[in-house]
Amino acid sequence: MFKRLPGDEARNLVTTAPDTAVVFQPAVVRTPAIITLVIYLYRFLIALIRTIWRHPVATAIPAALGFTWYQYGWPLATSLFGVVALSLLSWAFIDRPSFARLVGWRLLAWWRLMSVYRRHWQSVMDVSGLGKRVYGRNYLPRLMRVQCDGWADRITVRMLRGQAVKDWSDRIENLAHGFGVTSCRVALIKGGRLLLIFPRRDPLATPIPALPVPDEPTVGPVEIGKQEDGRPLKLKVHGTHVLIAGATGAGKGSFLWDTIRGLLPAIRAGLAEVWALDPKLMELSFGRELFQGRYAADPADCADLLDEAVSVMQKRAARFAGLQRSHVPTVEDPFVLVLVDEVAFLTAYQPDKQLRQRISAALATLATQGRSVGVGVMAALQDPRKEVMNIRNLFPDKIALRLDESEQVDMVLGDGARDRGALADHISPIPEQGAGVAYMRLETSPEPIRVRAAYVSDADIRAMVAQFGEAA
Repeated sequence: MFKRLPGDEARNLVTTAPDTAVVFQPAVVRTPAIITLVIYLYRFLIALIRTIWRHPVATAIPAALGFTWYQYGWPLATSLFGVVALSLLSWAFIDRPSFARLVGWRLLAWWRLMSVYRRHWQSVMDVSGLGKRVYGRNYLPRLMRVQCDGWADRITVRMLRGQAVKDWSDRIENLAHGFGVTSCRVALIKGGRLLLIFPRRDPLATPIPALPVPDEPTVGPVEIGKQEDGRPLKLKVHGTHVLIAGATGAGKGSFLWDTIRGLLPAIRAGLAEVWALDPKLMELSFGRELFQGRYAADPADCADLLDEAVSVMQKRAARFAGLQRSHVPTVEDPFVLVLVDEVAFLTAYQPDKQLRQRISAALATLATQGRSVGVGVMAALQDPRKEVMNIRNLFPDKIALRLDESEQVDMVLGDGARDRGALADHISPIPEQGAGVAYMRLETSPEPIRVRAAYVSDADIRAMVAQFGEAA
């Protein structure tokens, strides 16, 4: 019966009698034209000052050219414009990185701001439900800043008062498709401000060849690949534990072999040892000569090797007690990295109950007490469910490669990781495009980052064995 009128003026109604129709009478306020002109002039001046403050170079160049044209005529202004354009082109060809950093990305950010984000901001906010209408007035989150680099646009947004990060993370697909990109990630800058990351291209689309073996012995962080922003991916293994989860063919072996490859000089120098548990007999057996006899494939042998690692850990803890709180690798006390490929076979699918409990207890002991005395665990598995791996929360650093279900992303990386943009279930199953691509969530940073590990081929492993194996 009631009709909504502009302004939601339901409170301003007039009735004549109980049996007559309800008549709405919206309030009308007549504003003098001079006040309207003053308001628009004020807004224009504020916008002009804000533009000059935020974009001094972009506004100074056309202003200088316009003044030259007015003062000295168009020939001089045209010549000056040609000199500036030629100088910029020469700079771009001679030193492309500095040109991109100081000029190119800023111009691209301005263009993306005007042609994409500001143009579609209101419609995307309204359709996605992030804009609100209260008492007939529209409220929109404020688009504050756009920054560009080689692979993504970074948008700084001021949320509406009362909004939460989850309101935005629940709508990452709406935001991505609304602005014409394939994905979106949400990160909190500080109270009330968000950073939206919109990738324009995928720098991890092509496989990365095996990285060179380091020249100097080090226990980490070891370089194993590349991050999405182009920086080297360095994985910390000393002083932490790492859990790797991914479906069959997702590239878990790349992370294992890249880590081994980065530790080879330290192994040769006696500062590190890699103990390998390979119940599948398919992955780590290829380079068993690198493990200096610390290799096991039979479940009983795996249990013995884990018990030995627990014994080493406990003896070190007894010696370090009261003397030091952190481990420094030495020849006498090297860093010990326990690699477990397909840990679920030992902890969940092992038919011998007594052996299964023994292995689970040893892994839990190492994961809770080992990192302070220089004993780390890196475990890989396919199924991250709790009943398969009930100690996954004991691993501070987690890596999610391609997963079969969206729920598994939060199982591996923690609650809310997928809402923040860790779309591990969307990684391509085509090996050339998706093998080794993963989302990593580190103990020091709650935000998942997208990475790709280098591919270590069979020929690379043979070369490693020939150079660093026991016979060598």
